[in-house]
Amino acid sequence: MTIERIEPGKRMSQAVAYGDTVYLAGQVAADTVGTGVTAQTQQILEQIDRLLHATGSDKERILSATVYLADIATFAEMNAAWDAWVSKENPPARATVEAKLAGPEYLVEIVVVAARSR
Repeated sequence: MTIERIEPGKRMSQAVAYGDTVYLAGQVAADTVGTGVTAQTQQILEQIDRLLHATGSDKERILSATVYLADIATFAEMNAAWDAWVSKENPPARATVEAKLAGPEYLVEIVVVAARSR
């Protein structure tokens, strides 16, 4: 089987597909200036949609998601965006944890693993 790397950089790829499984790198908001948790989550979910599409998958096929919040008190704000986006028929397994993220401008980071459509 071939390993497919999507948007590879010198440090990491944004997504890696192997067989029928897709692994996304932790996704953070591209525009953090003046944005809150809900807006950052919406941006991240758009990026996840784009990367999954590039690998032949989609949000209906997400197996698991891990959400990292800089402040767990913003859990409801993140869920406002997540609940509007996630597949109601096929929700993934999910964990949400509080974590110190790569920089103070990042309020949310999301990692997903998905199955590929073949």
